[in-house]
Amino acid sequence: MELSLENFKHCDLIKIKGRVDSQTSPELAEVLNERFDEGRYKLVVDMSDVEFISSAGLRVLINAQKACRQFNRGEIILAAVPERIYETLDLAGLLPLFPIKEDVLHAVGSC
Repeated sequence: MELSLENFKHCDLIKIKGRVDSQTSPELAEVLNERFDEGRYKLVVDMSDVEFISSAGLRVLINAQKACRQFNRGEIILAAVPERIYETLDLAGLLPLFPIKEDVLHAVGSC
C-alpha cells in the first residue's frame, strides 16, 4: 500500500493505492492519527486506486470517522470509490457512515 498526503486550506487529502489489509492498515491508522494530532479533522480519502480493503482496513476508517465526528469537528469523505470497494462498504452496512463523492474534486469542494 502507498499513501500520499496533500494539505488544503479546509481539508486534507489522503490518497491510498493498493491493498488495505491487516498488514497495511496500521500504517493508514498512523497517518490518520497524525492528522488528528495536528487538529485536522476534515479529511478526504481518495480510494480510486484501492484494490482491496479488509475488515481491518474498514475498522481503521470507522474509528477515524468516529474521532472526526466527535464534538462535530469534521468527518471523513470517501472519494472515487471503486465499484468493488463500494459493494464491500454496502455489504458491511457502512454506506450511511461515510459521505461518498464520485471524484476528488467534488469531495474537496464539499469540505
